[in-house]
Amino acid sequence: MRDAADIARIANALDQAERTRTPMRQLSKSMPDLSLAEAYAIQDHWVQAKCAAGAIVKGHKIGLTSRAMQTLLGINEPDYGVLLDDMFLEPGTAIPRARFIAPKLEVELAFLLRSPLKGPGCTLFDVLRATEYIVPALEIIDSRTPRVDPETGMGKTIIDNIADNAGNAALILGGSPVRPDQIDLRWSGALLHVNGTIEETGLAAGVLGHPATGIAWLANKLAAHGVTLEAGEVVLAGAFTRALDMRAGDQVHADFGRLGSIFCRFV
Repeated sequence: MRDAADIARIANALDQAERTRTPMRQLSKSMPDLSLAEAYAIQDHWVQAKCAAGAIVKGHKIGLTSRAMQTLLGINEPDYGVLLDDMFLEPGTAIPRARFIAPKLEVELAFLLRSPLKGPGCTLFDVLRATEYIVPALEIIDSRTPRVDPETGMGKTIIDNIADNAGNAALILGGSPVRPDQIDLRWSGALLHVNGTIEETGLAAGVLGHPATGIAWLANKLAAHGVTLEAGEVVLAGAFTRALDMRAGDQVHADFGRLGSIFCRFV
């Protein structure tokens, strides 16, 4: 395990990349021996530094939940990151494209917790009991390291994604909140329109069979670090559409059927 100074140096470099909108090289290429534990330690140091500067933890996200992405990266479980208060945007907002390096947009469901969730042993049913509302969400992911390494032509790995706070950049909650027993979440879907064209469709069952499964996984994973999913937090359950590149001028409308819709535009 790298020492604390080395972990802090890497976390600070990622922070610098985010602030200057200048990506650094993929960690998996510059430090090929970096472990999963070290990647999470880098993420944790970066989040703590942001909180020391005034940011507030508002929740968590789960990433890489689709079987296709896990197979591509050679992994058998998702990853996770932390949601901070400055990541939350209002529906209908005009989003400056220049705020990001290479933004992509995904469709998800967000769980708003009314009671804490703590592992080990957390189940899907525990998640449903602890959830007050489920709401549609758009997540904007970004990458503080290139998605394709210019020297090797290789893509990012799970190590790069974890250290980069699972690609967290921004999110929008909207539509119509529902309680967990009001809908079969597996069949909750969305049509993602970009500039008037349906570019993606998906069902929430694409997230580990049921979106609450990922929340339970996260509660159990965080238990090993003494972390609890707290009442009032927002947890993004994972994308069920392909991530789409966003450009200035793009207008996005995500139609979640009975759960309503979310609109935003990039300027």
